[in-house]
Amino acid sequence: MSDSVAAQRPRPAGRRRALGLSLRVAIATLLAVFSAFPILWMISASLNPTGSLATQNLIPDNPGLGNYQTLLTSGEFPFWTWFGNSLKVAVTTAVLSLSITTIAAYAFSRFRFRGRQTLLRGLLLLQVFPALLALVAVFLMVAQIGEVIPFLDLDTHGSLILVYLGGAMGINIWLMKGYLDTVPREIDESAKVEGASDWQIFTQLILPLLRPILIVIGIINYIGTYGEFVLARVLLRSNDTYTLMVGLQVFAGAQFQQRWGVFAAGALLGALPIMVLYLTLQDQIVGGLTQGAVKG
Repeated sequence: MSDSVAAQRPRPAGRRRALGLSLRVAIATLLAVFSAFPILWMISASLNPTGSLATQNLIPDNPGLGNYQTLLTSGEFPFWTWFGNSLKVAVTTAVLSLSITTIAAYAFSRFRFRGRQTLLRGLLLLQVFPALLALVAVFLMVAQIGEVIPFLDLDTHGSLILVYLGGAMGINIWLMKGYLDTVPREIDESAKVEGASDWQIFTQLILPLLRPILIVIGIINYIGTYGEFVLARVLLRSNDTYTLMVGLQVFAGAQFQQRWGVFAAGALLGALPIMVLYLTLQDQIVGGLTQGAVKG
């Protein structure tokens, strides 16, 4: 009798596991709701026909696509021009940054030359200082460069791309170098025995192995430049050169309360390229981020 009663009692270990599982589910649910609520709020605002922040509700009355129509057909504010400018700047910056970063990181990882450690520390030190501290200096430098090279002057996408490249190089080189250090040097040594040059080793053997980290760094650069606002607002001046983030801010402007719905519609449409890119490359992104853990 006593044995059957004891068998029916819940074990302390099982109770602790159930409690721990319940706690994890509760925390995960809370984080999911916390993360999803702003997105749901923006979707609701974009469908709210009043377009006003004061009358915004999570479930709007008489939802419709009027805000999207106003945004896409407005002759005063060219949404598609801003959208194209953002894509051009983001894609160009990502491609150039990947090209320069990969070659520089390969040199830092595989070659030993004077000043190597000093340069690496200097690149890391530059990332410590906030970019906002250099706004005035960047503005003046771009203005002076533009006097010599017109396509890098103020109010050009070339100057904006140049500034973005300078800001992204440091951390990207460190990330790429750390990944390259995990690639066995025996690959290089075996190829050199067969008579391959350093460039052949890099392009034909090493570069294909860098696909996961290349995708990760490319996505990070793309998202960072696509959604950047401060530098673009300082360097760009005309309506035709604005990026999407700057254009939406100018569009809302002083009438933000009344144009809240249109602003939300523009923000959601602007997020579509990032969502599509992530859904297309999510396996490669996760693989690149967890590559070191898998090897370990």
